[in-house]
Formats: sequence, structure tokens, C-alpha cells
Amino acid sequence: MATVARFRNIVLDCPDPHALAAFYAAVAGGTPEPEDDDWVVLQVPGGPRLAFQRAEGHTPPEWPRADHNGQQLHLDFDAGPTWADVDAAHERVLALGARPLDLEEREKKHFQVYADPAGHPFCLCRIERS
Repeated sequence: MATVARFRNIVLDCPDPHALAAFYAAVAGGTPEPEDDDWVVLQVPGGPRLAFQRAEGHTPPEWPRADHNGQQLHLDFDAGPTWADVDAAHERVLALGARPLDLEEREKKHFQVYADPAGHPFCLCRIERS
């Protein structure tokens, strides 16, 4: 079956697109490319194209919630195959301005949940290699 359209971006609304693009570039790599004051694009090496759009009065999603202002999506990052790798990534994202949301039962779930500086949820995942 022919596709309707080709995937282009994952777009995150935020109060400061330049700052949030810099945060994700430090987490996942790439170089933010501003198109103007309100729109910045980041091509993640080996991954998707993320775009950051200024949204005046932005209210971050609340996690975990399913009702008003609940999470609509989140990003997952492969932090490595060991908990030592995840712990190292944990320290780095905290230093970049992330905030922990859920660090409980990580051995059972194989991930930890954080909020980026604009409040969007993302996960650092432990991905075993075969």
C-alpha cells in the first residue's frame, strides 16, 4: 500500500526552543539549527529529526496523568546495556537540567523517567545487547 506522506519531525512546544534544542543535542548528539527565533531543528545522529517550537504561555504536561494536561508523548533514549551506563547518563542529564520523575523499580521496568527543562517527559532505558 502506498503511503500518504513521509514522516518529517517530532515537534516539542516549549518556551525557549534554542535552550531545549541545546539540551537534547547534549543528550543525543547533533547540532541545533535555528530557522528563526521561534523554531529550531535538531537532526539526531542515527535517529529522528526533532524540532522545537516557541509556545508562549507553555504549560508542561503533568506526569503521570491521563486527564487534563496529561502526557501526550515521551521520548526514549538507549542509555546502554548496564545500570552503570544508565547511572552515568542519569548524572549527565541532571547536570544538563533534567528533573527525575520516576526512578522506582528500575530493575523491573528497565527505564527511568525524567522531565526535560521545559517539562516534557523522557526516559533513559537500559537496553541489553545480544
